[in-house]
Amino acid sequence: MAKKALEDITKGIIERSQGSREAYLERTAKAQRKIQRQDLSCANLAHTYAGLPEHIKAKIKNNDRPNFAIISAYNDMLSAHKPLKDYPDWIKETLLQHGAFAQFAGGVPAMCDGITQGYAGMELSLFSRDVIAMSTAIALSHNVFDGAFYLGVCDKIVPGLLIGALSFGHLPAIFIPAGPMTSGLANAQKSKVRELFAQGKVSRQELLESEMQSYHAEGTCTFYGTANSNQMMVELMGLHLPNSAFINPNTPLRKALVHKAAALMATKTPKPIGEMISEKNIVNAMVGLMATGGSTNHTIHLVAIAKAAGIIINWDDFAAISKITPLLAKIYPNGQADVNQFEAAGGLAFVVRELLNAGLLHADCDTIIGQGLEAYSQNPYLEGDQVVYKEGAKESQNTDILRGVQEPFSLNGGLEILKGNVGRAVIKVSAVDAKHHTIKAPAIVFESQQDLIERFNRQELQRDFIAILPYQGPRANGMPELHKLTPILGSLQNQGFQVALVTDGRMSGASGKVPAAIQVSPEALLGGGIAKIKDGDMLLLDAREGVLQVLIEDQEWEARLPSVPFMRDPFGSGRELFAGLRLLTGSTETGAVSFGE
Repeated sequence: MAKKALEDITKGIIERSQGSREAYLERTAKAQRKIQRQDLSCANLAHTYAGLPEHIKAKIKNNDRPNFAIISAYNDMLSAHKPLKDYPDWIKETLLQHGAFAQFAGGVPAMCDGITQGYAGMELSLFSRDVIAMSTAIALSHNVFDGAFYLGVCDKIVPGLLIGALSFGHLPAIFIPAGPMTSGLANAQKSKVRELFAQGKVSRQELLESEMQSYHAEGTCTFYGTANSNQMMVELMGLHLPNSAFINPNTPLRKALVHKAAALMATKTPKPIGEMISEKNIVNAMVGLMATGGSTNHTIHLVAIAKAAGIIINWDDFAAISKITPLLAKIYPNGQADVNQFEAAGGLAFVVRELLNAGLLHADCDTIIGQGLEAYSQNPYLEGDQVVYKEGAKESQNTDILRGVQEPFSLNGGLEILKGNVGRAVIKVSAVDAKHHTIKAPAIVFESQQDLIERFNRQELQRDFIAILPYQGPRANGMPELHKLTPILGSLQNQGFQVALVTDGRMSGASGKVPAAIQVSPEALLGGGIAKIKDGDMLLLDAREGVLQVLIEDQEWEARLPSVPFMRDPFGSGRELFAGLRLLTGSTETGAVSFGE
């Protein structure tokens, strides 16, 4: 039954996407027939090869061997991207052994939402994805590459790289991850210290010590936010080597997997990414998101990624897939385990096998290693200096973290779409206690995230309420994440108050135990219903029935005008440079892309 439902959802996406997908594939085919490296003039080629060592120049100038691009988000400020430093040299070394070449074609920016949370820089975050896509396109614009390696990890970086790669869909692509840092302070302890600090019960020094024990080494953060959800999705889309997502950095296996990816590109070059990524790959990523309790940010990013391949998906598709996909993993913030514990319990290999056996993944999709997702139920091991694949765990090694389809944590993926006179919104309930799935309370409208924080600090919020935070959408201020509100609202919930959040902003992949109707669409600046809500309005947020409604008469609601946008300074921290992107961006539901519709 689930298999039939999955097929029906996929069929609907294929039918909806027919025109745009055909146009995309036609563009990709034309690009493949256009200028190739050997067609360039001698002056163009001389510029291409000028910086190469002489012994490479002597070989590459004949243009009869493949030359691949490397595009990387490396920087040594961010833990997630620092491990990428040596990857280009390792890739080049392996390619040369197989008579192929690579050039570092370009770097893309990589910012950290964890650093910019609550500050003006966060207003650049969402659009950094589009800047990364454009940077990728610039790096690939020289007509001299036969394929590309993409090195990136975190929130906006992987979606941006994917969009950029799909804009050059005629080139084969392999994505190479960096892996999560080793486990530090337990997530439950970190969360508790944050709540105690919000209540004024621990010092800033104690909070800093706690945070530094959590984020302590090279690699991605170990909670299951957008960064690690990225890695899961790319793997289920078939763009990684099987089960390479969650191998820790700076280990012999991690290095060997980089060499193996390079050897694969040189010897068994995958299909061009535009042909390889089909509706089935996109649906597999959506299923993986629901089965593992992944980030709500991908209800924006995956829409944009799919669109870059001419595939049209929407929030109703996410909701439909959520309904048929059991929740198999409990990883923080949906549980207490981190991704290293998830990997040790069986990881993605176990998840893939369970979903394949239940008919909940398309087994016949293309991947970089050929057709079929079955290989992604195996795990890599190091024997000598060679990577070998063996069957992954057939049973969970810890059922508090990972379970099979027959005994899931929940019968559905925990993502719902709310609808009502406020608009449409996304809510993730997999970490929310069932008693909080329905909240009926008066509204309090806040001007900003800081406004809510200050009113909390003044002890003004000790009551039942639904926090309304409008004018946080892409057009208004770039749609920052509002993660600083999580410990505050969590603290109020712990005190026994019924609280929830409604916003046209984002709450990131780290949204947790407080019900949050996020990404409200249309956004306030476009006249969405959220801009009509007033202090004291009674609201119903019902995740069970999918309702987000201001409880007043229809006639009164229709007569209301949107509020005047809160005054804010759009300058500073580079925000003025993004004014054009804000003006061009489409709706949140269509991926919030700034490239024009």
